[in-house]
Amino acid sequence: MAKLKCAIIGCGRISYKHVEAIANNDDYLELTAVCDVIEERAVEKKNQYLEKYPDREVAVYTDYQEMIEKEDLDIAAIATESGYHGDIAIHCLEKDLHVMIEKPMAMTLEEIDAINDLGRKKNLKVAVCHQNRFNPPIQKLHKAVEEGKFGNLINGTARVLWTRDQHYYDLAPWRGTKALDGGTLMNQCIHNLDLLLWMMNSPVVSVKAERGTFMRNIEMEDYGVVLMRFENGTIGTLEGSAVVYPKNLEETLSIFGETGTAVIGGLAVNEIETWNFEDPEEKIDDPVKDEIDNVYGNGHTPLYKDYIEAIVEDRDPLISGEEGRKPVEVLLKAYGQTE
Repeated sequence: MAKLKCAIIGCGRISYKHVEAIANNDDYLELTAVCDVIEERAVEKKNQYLEKYPDREVAVYTDYQEMIEKEDLDIAAIATESGYHGDIAIHCLEKDLHVMIEKPMAMTLEEIDAINDLGRKKNLKVAVCHQNRFNPPIQKLHKAVEEGKFGNLINGTARVLWTRDQHYYDLAPWRGTKALDGGTLMNQCIHNLDLLLWMMNSPVVSVKAERGTFMRNIEMEDYGVVLMRFENGTIGTLEGSAVVYPKNLEETLSIFGETGTAVIGGLAVNEIETWNFEDPEEKIDDPVKDEIDNVYGNGHTPLYKDYIEAIVEDRDPLISGEEGRKPVEVLLKAYGQTE
Protein backbone atom coordinates (compact mmCIF):
# COMPACT_ATOMS: atom_id res chain seq x y z
CA MET A 1 0.00 0.00 0.00
CA ALA A 2 1.03 3.63 -0.45
CA LYS A 3 2.52 5.24 2.62
CA LEU A 4 0.23 7.38 4.71
CA LYS A 5 1.34 11.00 4.84
CA CYS A 6 1.57 12.54 8.29
CA ALA A 7 2.11 16.05 9.64
CA ILE A 8 3.02 17.08 13.18
CA ILE A 9 1.27 20.12 14.63
CA GLY A 10 3.16 21.42 17.65
CA CYS A 11 6.90 20.79 17.90
CA GLY A 12 7.55 21.20 21.61
CA ARG A 13 8.73 18.89 24.40
CA ILE A 14 7.04 15.64 23.34
CA SER A 15 7.17 16.03 19.56
CA TYR A 16 10.50 14.25 19.14
CA LYS A 17 8.74 11.04 20.16
CA HIS A 18 6.27 11.50 17.30
CA VAL A 19 9.11 12.04 14.83
CA GLU A 20 10.79 8.92 16.16
CA ALA A 21 7.60 6.85 15.92
CA ILE A 22 6.87 8.00 12.37
CA ALA A 23 10.43 7.20 11.33
CA ASN A 24 10.24 3.76 12.98
CA ASN A 25 7.06 2.94 11.02
CA ASP A 26 8.56 3.96 7.70
CA ASP A 27 7.16 1.00 5.76
CA TYR A 28 3.68 2.49 6.18
CA LEU A 29 4.10 6.12 7.16
CA GLU A 30 6.12 9.18 6.17
CA LEU A 31 6.55 12.63 7.66
CA THR A 32 5.38 15.18 5.10
CA ALA A 33 5.24 18.42 7.08
CA VAL A 34 5.85 19.95 10.50
CA CYS A 35 4.23 23.00 12.03
CA ASP A 36 4.88 25.19 15.05
CA VAL A 37 4.25 28.85 15.78
CA ILE A 38 7.98 29.02 16.58
CA GLU A 39 9.53 28.12 13.25
CA GLU A 40 12.87 27.05 14.74
CA ARG A 41 11.14 24.24 16.61
CA ALA A 42 9.56 22.93 13.44
CA VAL A 43 12.90 23.08 11.63
CA GLU A 44 14.50 21.13 14.47
CA LYS A 45 11.95 18.31 14.11
CA LYS A 46 12.34 18.31 10.35
CA ASN A 47 16.09 17.88 10.80
CA GLN A 48 15.56 15.08 13.32
CA TYR A 49 13.60 13.15 10.70
CA LEU A 50 16.11 13.94 7.95
CA GLU A 51 18.94 12.53 10.06
CA LYS A 52 17.42 9.11 9.40
CA TYR A 53 16.04 9.80 5.92
CA PRO A 54 18.23 12.52 4.39
CA ASP A 55 16.75 12.13 0.89
CA ARG A 56 13.20 13.08 2.02
CA GLU A 57 11.42 16.41 1.78
CA VAL A 58 9.61 17.80 4.82
CA ALA A 59 7.78 21.12 4.57
CA VAL A 60 7.87 23.61 7.45
CA TYR A 61 4.92 25.79 8.48
CA THR A 62 3.95 28.17 11.27
CA ASP A 63 0.21 28.03 10.47
CA TYR A 64 -1.40 24.60 10.62
CA GLN A 65 -4.44 25.64 8.62
CA GLU A 66 -2.23 26.82 5.79
CA MET A 67 -0.31 23.56 5.98
CA ILE A 68 -3.47 21.50 5.66
CA GLU A 69 -4.61 23.50 2.65
CA LYS A 70 -1.29 23.18 0.83
CA GLU A 71 -0.15 19.66 1.69
CA ASP A 72 -1.57 16.30 0.65
CA LEU A 73 -2.02 14.69 4.07
CA ASP A 74 -3.68 11.65 5.60
CA ILE A 75 -2.90 12.10 9.31
CA ALA A 76 -2.36 15.02 11.66
CA ALA A 77 -0.45 14.36 14.88
CA ILE A 78 -1.44 17.06 17.37
CA ALA A 79 1.13 17.83 20.05
CA THR A 80 0.41 21.46 20.94
CA GLU A 81 -0.51 22.84 24.34
CA SER A 82 -3.41 20.78 25.69
CA GLY A 83 -5.94 23.60 25.58
CA TYR A 84 -5.64 23.83 21.80
CA HIS A 85 -6.15 20.12 21.08
CA GLY A 86 -9.92 20.37 20.66
CA ASP A 87 -10.06 23.18 18.10
CA ILE A 88 -7.17 21.78 16.06
CA ALA A 89 -8.53 18.22 16.04
CA ILE A 90 -11.97 19.36 14.91
CA HIS A 91 -10.48 21.46 12.11
CA CYS A 92 -8.35 18.51 10.94
CA LEU A 93 -11.32 16.16 10.95
CA GLU A 94 -13.38 18.68 9.01
CA LYS A 95 -10.59 18.61 6.41
CA ASP A 96 -10.83 14.81 6.24
CA LEU A 97 -7.68 13.97 8.18
CA HIS A 98 -7.27 11.18 10.69
CA VAL A 99 -5.97 12.55 14.00
CA MET A 100 -3.48 11.33 16.58
CA ILE A 101 -3.83 13.53 19.67
CA GLU A 102 -1.39 13.90 22.54
CA LYS A 103 -2.75 13.57 26.04
CA PRO A 104 -5.03 14.90 27.38
CA MET A 105 -7.31 14.50 24.38
CA ALA A 106 -8.91 17.91 25.05
CA MET A 107 -9.75 20.05 28.07
CA THR A 108 -13.56 19.75 27.97
CA LEU A 109 -15.97 16.88 27.42
CA GLU A 110 -17.85 19.02 24.89
CA GLU A 111 -14.74 19.21 22.72
CA ILE A 112 -14.02 15.51 23.15
CA ASP A 113 -17.55 14.52 22.22
CA ALA A 114 -17.45 16.79 19.17
CA ILE A 115 -14.18 15.16 18.07
CA ASN A 116 -15.53 11.64 18.52
CA ASP A 117 -18.86 12.40 16.85
CA LEU A 118 -17.14 13.94 13.84
CA GLY A 119 -14.67 11.08 13.57
CA ARG A 120 -17.49 8.52 13.57
CA LYS A 121 -19.57 10.53 11.12
CA LYS A 122 -16.70 10.81 8.63
CA ASN A 123 -15.17 7.37 9.35
CA LEU A 124 -11.89 8.97 10.35
CA LYS A 125 -9.74 7.41 13.05
CA VAL A 126 -9.15 9.27 16.29
CA ALA A 127 -6.38 8.02 18.58
CA VAL A 128 -4.97 9.40 21.82
CA CYS A 129 -1.36 9.13 22.97
CA HIS A 130 -1.48 6.98 26.07
CA GLN A 131 1.58 5.11 24.87
CA ASN A 132 2.34 3.37 28.16
CA ARG A 133 -0.36 0.81 27.40
CA PHE A 134 2.17 -0.70 25.00
CA ASN A 135 4.89 -1.21 27.65
CA PRO A 136 5.59 -4.98 27.80
CA PRO A 137 5.02 -5.18 31.61
CA ILE A 138 1.71 -3.31 31.22
CA GLN A 139 0.66 -5.65 28.42
CA LYS A 140 1.52 -8.62 30.64
CA LEU A 141 -0.47 -7.12 33.53
CA HIS A 142 -3.52 -6.52 31.36
CA LYS A 143 -3.36 -10.09 30.08
CA ALA A 144 -3.30 -11.37 33.67
CA VAL A 145 -6.36 -9.27 34.50
CA GLU A 146 -8.24 -10.48 31.42
CA GLU A 147 -7.41 -14.11 32.18
CA GLY A 148 -8.75 -13.78 35.75
CA LYS A 149 -5.40 -14.37 37.48
CA PHE A 150 -6.34 -11.82 40.17
CA GLY A 151 -9.71 -13.43 40.92
CA ASN A 152 -12.13 -10.66 41.81
CA LEU A 153 -10.38 -7.32 41.72
CA ILE A 154 -10.43 -5.28 44.93
CA ASN A 155 -8.56 -2.07 44.25
CA GLY A 156 -5.96 -0.37 42.12
CA THR A 157 -3.58 2.49 42.85
CA ALA A 158 -1.76 4.79 40.44
CA ARG A 159 1.00 6.97 41.89
CA VAL A 160 3.09 9.61 40.15
CA LEU A 161 5.45 11.13 42.70
CA TRP A 162 7.66 13.49 40.73
CA THR A 163 9.16 16.93 41.02
CA ARG A 164 8.78 19.82 38.59
CA ASP A 165 10.58 22.94 39.80
CA GLN A 166 9.38 26.48 39.21
CA HIS A 167 11.78 26.83 36.30
CA TYR A 168 9.88 24.07 34.48
CA TYR A 169 6.65 26.05 34.73
CA ASP A 170 8.29 29.38 33.93
CA LEU A 171 9.79 28.00 30.71
CA ALA A 172 6.29 27.66 29.26
CA PRO A 173 3.77 30.00 30.92
CA TRP A 174 0.81 27.86 29.78
CA ARG A 175 1.94 25.07 32.13
CA GLY A 176 -0.16 24.77 35.24
CA THR A 177 -2.97 26.94 33.86
CA LYS A 178 -6.59 25.88 33.96
CA ALA A 179 -7.32 26.70 30.32
CA LEU A 180 -4.31 25.21 28.57
CA ASP A 181 -2.83 22.56 30.86
CA GLY A 182 -4.52 21.64 34.12
CA GLY A 183 -2.45 20.74 37.16
CA THR A 184 -0.32 17.78 38.16
CA LEU A 185 -3.28 15.40 37.95
CA MET A 186 -4.16 16.36 34.36
CA ASN A 187 -0.62 16.80 33.06
CA GLN A 188 1.68 14.39 34.86
CA CYS A 189 -0.83 11.78 36.07
CA ILE A 190 -3.22 11.19 33.19
CA HIS A 191 -1.12 8.40 31.63
CA ASN A 192 -1.15 6.37 34.82
CA LEU A 193 -4.85 7.07 35.34
CA ASP A 194 -5.51 5.72 31.85
CA LEU A 195 -3.71 2.51 32.81
CA LEU A 196 -5.68 2.19 36.04
CA LEU A 197 -9.00 2.63 34.22
CA TRP A 198 -7.92 0.11 31.57
CA MET A 199 -7.10 -2.50 34.20
CA MET A 200 -10.22 -1.99 36.33
CA ASN A 201 -12.42 -2.10 33.20
CA SER A 202 -15.58 -0.72 34.80
CA PRO A 203 -17.36 2.63 34.59
CA VAL A 204 -16.48 5.14 37.32
CA VAL A 205 -19.59 5.95 39.36
CA SER A 206 -18.17 8.36 41.94
CA VAL A 207 -15.15 10.64 42.22
CA LYS A 208 -13.81 12.50 45.25
CA ALA A 209 -10.64 14.56 45.34
CA GLU A 210 -8.38 16.68 47.50
CA ARG A 211 -5.92 19.04 45.84
CA GLY A 212 -3.54 21.78 46.85
CA THR A 213 -0.95 24.19 45.49
CA PHE A 214 1.87 23.99 48.01
CA MET A 215 5.11 25.12 46.40
CA ARG A 216 4.74 26.13 42.75
CA ASN A 217 3.47 29.47 41.53
CA ILE A 218 0.80 28.01 39.24
CA GLU A 219 -2.96 28.28 38.86
CA MET A 220 -3.70 24.59 39.41
CA GLU A 221 -2.55 21.91 41.89
CA ASP A 222 0.98 20.70 42.43
CA TYR A 223 -0.31 17.81 44.59
CA GLY A 224 -3.58 15.92 44.56
CA VAL A 225 -5.36 12.67 45.39
CA VAL A 226 -8.41 11.23 43.63
CA LEU A 227 -10.64 8.47 45.02
CA MET A 228 -12.80 6.54 42.55
CA ARG A 229 -15.54 3.96 42.98
CA PHE A 230 -16.23 1.71 40.02
CA GLU A 231 -19.55 0.25 38.97
CA ASN A 232 -18.30 -3.26 39.74
CA GLY A 233 -17.61 -2.22 43.34
CA THR A 234 -13.85 -1.91 43.13
CA ILE A 235 -11.98 1.16 44.35
CA GLY A 236 -9.25 3.15 42.64
CA THR A 237 -6.90 5.82 43.91
CA LEU A 238 -4.72 8.27 42.03
CA GLU A 239 -1.96 10.23 43.77
CA GLY A 240 0.06 12.84 41.95
CA SER A 241 2.81 15.20 43.04
CA ALA A 242 5.10 17.69 41.34
CA VAL A 243 6.82 18.66 44.59
CA VAL A 244 8.67 15.53 45.78
CA TYR A 245 12.05 16.39 47.30
CA PRO A 246 14.61 16.35 45.76
CA LYS A 247 13.79 14.47 42.52
CA ASN A 248 11.32 12.05 40.90
CA LEU A 249 10.59 9.21 43.31
CA GLU A 250 8.24 6.80 41.55
CA GLU A 251 5.59 6.13 38.96
CA THR A 252 3.79 2.95 39.91
CA LEU A 253 0.61 1.09 39.06
CA SER A 254 -0.57 -1.44 41.65
CA ILE A 255 -3.42 -3.90 41.15
CA PHE A 256 -4.84 -6.02 43.97
CA GLY A 257 -7.25 -8.95 43.80
CA GLU A 258 -8.36 -12.01 45.75
CA THR A 259 -5.60 -14.17 44.28
CA GLY A 260 -3.03 -11.75 42.96
CA THR A 261 -0.93 -8.67 43.64
CA ALA A 262 1.12 -6.84 41.03
CA VAL A 263 3.11 -3.62 41.03
CA ILE A 264 4.56 -2.09 37.88
CA GLY A 265 7.15 0.63 38.47
CA GLY A 266 10.42 1.82 37.02
CA LEU A 267 11.09 5.13 35.30
CA ALA A 268 7.80 5.03 33.38
CA VAL A 269 5.78 1.97 34.52
CA ASN A 270 8.20 -0.15 32.49
CA GLU A 271 9.32 -2.71 35.08
CA ILE A 272 7.56 -5.41 37.10
CA GLU A 273 8.41 -4.85 40.77
CA THR A 274 5.91 -7.27 42.40
CA TRP A 275 4.21 -10.26 40.79
CA ASN A 276 2.51 -12.60 43.31
CA PHE A 277 -0.30 -14.98 42.32
CA GLU A 278 -2.06 -18.02 43.75
CA ASP A 279 -1.74 -19.69 40.35
CA PRO A 280 1.66 -21.50 40.49
CA GLU A 281 2.00 -21.17 36.72
CA GLU A 282 1.85 -17.38 36.95
CA LYS A 283 5.41 -16.65 37.99
CA ILE A 284 8.39 -14.68 36.76
CA ASP A 285 11.84 -16.23 36.80
CA ASP A 286 13.56 -13.20 35.35
CA PRO A 287 12.73 -9.50 35.78
CA VAL A 288 10.41 -8.14 33.09
CA LYS A 289 11.65 -4.72 32.12
CA ASP A 290 11.36 -2.51 29.07
CA GLU A 291 14.70 -0.71 28.82
CA ILE A 292 14.09 3.04 28.51
CA ASP A 293 16.07 6.23 29.09
CA ASN A 294 13.27 8.79 29.47
CA VAL A 295 9.87 9.19 31.16
CA TYR A 296 8.04 8.89 27.82
CA GLY A 297 9.21 5.31 27.28
CA ASN A 298 9.16 3.39 24.00
CA GLY A 299 5.42 3.22 23.48
CA HIS A 300 4.92 5.79 20.73
CA THR A 301 6.29 3.47 18.04
CA PRO A 302 3.84 0.58 18.71
CA LEU A 303 1.10 3.17 19.34
CA TYR A 304 1.57 4.46 15.80
CA LYS A 305 1.80 0.92 14.41
CA ASP A 306 -1.57 0.03 15.96
CA TYR A 307 -3.01 3.31 14.64
CA ILE A 308 -1.84 2.64 11.08
CA GLU A 309 -3.32 -0.86 11.24
CA ALA A 310 -6.60 0.59 12.54
CA ILE A 311 -6.80 2.90 9.53
CA VAL A 312 -5.98 0.14 7.05
CA GLU A 313 -8.27 -2.44 8.69
CA ASP A 314 -11.04 0.11 9.40
CA ARG A 315 -11.22 -0.69 13.11
CA ASP A 316 -10.83 1.28 16.31
CA PRO A 317 -7.28 1.85 17.52
CA LEU A 318 -6.45 0.48 20.96
CA ILE A 319 -6.64 3.98 22.44
CA SER A 320 -9.58 5.45 20.57
CA GLY A 321 -11.24 8.78 21.24
CA GLU A 322 -13.72 7.01 23.48
CA GLU A 323 -10.85 5.61 25.54
CA GLY A 324 -9.18 9.02 25.61
CA ARG A 325 -12.36 10.53 27.05
CA LYS A 326 -12.38 8.35 30.17
CA PRO A 327 -9.44 9.77 32.16
CA VAL A 328 -10.34 13.34 31.22
CA GLU A 329 -13.88 12.83 32.52
CA VAL A 330 -12.55 11.55 35.86
CA LEU A 331 -10.15 14.47 36.24
CA LEU A 332 -12.74 17.07 35.32
CA LYS A 333 -14.92 15.61 38.06
CA ALA A 334 -11.96 15.82 40.43
CA TYR A 335 -11.57 19.46 39.43
CA GLY A 336 -15.27 20.08 40.06
CA GLN A 337 -15.77 21.15 36.45
CA THR A 338 -18.35 18.49 35.62
CA GLU A 339 -20.80 16.32 37.52
